[in-house]
Amino acid sequence: MAREEMNGKRVLITGASRGLGRAMAVEFARQGHWVAACSRSEKKVVKLSKELGSPHSCSVVDVSDDAAVETWAKEVVDELGPPDLLLNNAAIINRNRFLWDVPVDEFDKIIDVNIKGVTNVIRHFMPPMARRGCGVIVNFSSGWGRSASPEVAPYCATKWAIEGLSQALAQELPEGMAAVPLNPGIINTDMLRSCFGPSAADFQSPEEWARVAVPFLLDLGPSHNGRALTVG
Repeated sequence: MAREEMNGKRVLITGASRGLGRAMAVEFARQGHWVAACSRSEKKVVKLSKELGSPHSCSVVDVSDDAAVETWAKEVVDELGPPDLLLNNAAIINRNRFLWDVPVDEFDKIIDVNIKGVTNVIRHFMPPMARRGCGVIVNFSSGWGRSASPEVAPYCATKWAIEGLSQALAQELPEGMAAVPLNPGIINTDMLRSCFGPSAADFQSPEEWARVAVPFLLDLGPSHNGRALTVG
């Protein structure tokens, strides 16, 4: 399908090489929306790009690298314009262990991706979205952004931060836009398996989740600004 023939929304997805990000990219594209996706993994980006095909765009970007995000944002906005729906999905989790046993470099990386990465993306995509005066920013939170469990303190800290960051951002946006923190629910992803082990298989797959989540996300608008939402 040629880009000029597409009537869907322009959807930007970070962390799109696996799990929820990949499932959303595939489902948005299947429904006729224009997808601009990124991931740190070149191999997985190439695979996703082949699966989505033209006119979608898949790029190798580490969201914790502000300069890389700035370059990516310029390329995307120049090519398709500001996104209608920006999905800050990229995140990592610590290996299960008590907070005092988490190595410094592991803790720092979680902060860099889960908080700084979200902010980097907002920093470079928000101005063109604001100039157009519309668009929805969805910052992926977690059940662990509204509650807590042992051995995942660094991850909980970042997702609680996303809740507060999103609520503050919502108060800064111009009329016609929205920012929401989103708890996607419990899904059988690599991240969940790292915490739950084999019992993660009791939960829905990313593909099953995306069939419900994509219509939910497409329905978001200015009336949802500042609301802490949950899929399903």
